[in-house]
Amino acid sequence: MGALRPQETSQGRTTRRAPTRGASTEPCRAITAVLLFSLASFTSVLRAQSTNASLTGRVTDPSKGVIVDAKVAAISATTNVRYQTTTNGSGEYYLANLTPGPYRLEIEKPGFKKLIKPDVILHVQDVLDIDIEMAVGSASESITVEAGAPLVNTESGTVSTVTDRTFDENLPLNGRSLQTLIMLTPGVVVTATAFDDQGQFSVNGQRADANYFTVDGVSANFGVTGYIPLVQSASGALPALSTSGGTNSLVSIDAMQEFRVQTSSFAPEFARTPGGQICIVTRSGTNAFHGTLFEYFRNSALDAADWFANYNQLPKAEELRMTLAVFGGPIVKDKTFFFFSYEGLRLRQPSTQETVVPDTPSRELAQATAYYTAILECIPYCQRR
Repeated sequence: MGALRPQETSQGRTTRRAPTRGASTEPCRAITAVLLFSLASFTSVLRAQSTNASLTGRVTDPSKGVIVDAKVAAISATTNVRYQTTTNGSGEYYLANLTPGPYRLEIEKPGFKKLIKPDVILHVQDVLDIDIEMAVGSASESITVEAGAPLVNTESGTVSTVTDRTFDENLPLNGRSLQTLIMLTPGVVVTATAFDDQGQFSVNGQRADANYFTVDGVSANFGVTGYIPLVQSASGALPALSTSGGTNSLVSIDAMQEFRVQTSSFAPEFARTPGGQICIVTRSGTNAFHGTLFEYFRNSALDAADWFANYNQLPKAEELRMTLAVFGGPIVKDKTFFFFSYEGLRLRQPSTQETVVPDTPSRELAQATAYYTAILECIPYCQRR
């Protein structure tokens, strides 16, 4: 009549078609498309928030005419990694994704002398404009430019302060944390911390929980804290600080290369929070092996107990031990490198607390009631001296 009949086979058995099989592939294709789109979008975000630096400029001849197809190379002074490009039809070049550090520029073009510019220092998120003028001559000859105009970032109007490793090594830091160095930035003011306001500092009058931390381009405001009540950390408004409120859990001082604090007029890629943008870059291995090892140790034989511990005959602090080790070097020279960092803190000490408990006369008055007796048994006795 109008009913669907099963399809017959030559062997007498019957099969049924699955009408939903063809339709089930549509959601899968949609999910795949969404995942690919998200992956592409995420990749662009990572590239936009990179902590690397870039170089741009124009290559000209003595008559100020542009030089096309000139080879421009930036060579790392520590790893010998080479970043190379050529000038376009306007004589301009652009080198992106350069890791912060010292570089040597080499510019070559047949019919012109090779130009070498050493000691080009790039900091985190630098965008420097270096124009080059080449001299006519044999390509076998070279000219080394030892000095010149100071390198100034003319591509960005961001107001920022860079603290490099040389500066870090020459300053004593209380608790081996970055907060002391961040306070040296113009516009940064220390704020009082409270249960619901744990940001520690304000930038240009913004809220203390409006600062954004990144480590090697990755967000460090991920809502994890050593303090049990999350409060502001639950929304990612604060970085993942240590239990003592330091940045040791983000990066060790000896493993940090430098950091930049942007205070105003920063690019749209930093539009998550309106406060300071703290971009931290960690160290990497080089062609030379280098490392540091130290331990700070203090125990009960070296420390004195405080007045409350002596009064209550409590033991002194058991142990305070801080250990640091960093080591880096080449795996394959000029190609692959490694860097290891470890920082540990072990602190064991007694905790002294004063509280009010019922005295002996109060306990005697409550003995008549069994209800109060059960409660008083849970409270320690008052010690008189």
